[in-house]
Amino acid sequence: MSESSTTGAGGGDGLVLDCRAMRCPAPIIELGKNLTRVPVGELIGVAATDVAARVDVPAFCRLRAQEYAGETTAEDGVPIFWVRRLS
Repeated sequence: MSESSTTGAGGGDGLVLDCRAMRCPAPIIELGKNLTRVPVGELIGVAATDVAARVDVPAFCRLRAQEYAGETTAEDGVPIFWVRRLS
């Protein structure tokens, strides 16, 4: 997994986890392991080609009391799912 910084949903910058080659549940596991790397109130994104990520990231947010901040598209067309850390 690699990472980068990019503009997130709502225009803020955030850490992006590159989970393009990962299959379910690996993108969610990476999100859980890396969530504390961003300060409370900031964004973390998951760039994932796994179709389950579109459902799994919002579910992760509900279960972990975080905010699902929407979806944007990377330059290569891969969706980036954004989470705002609340706690």
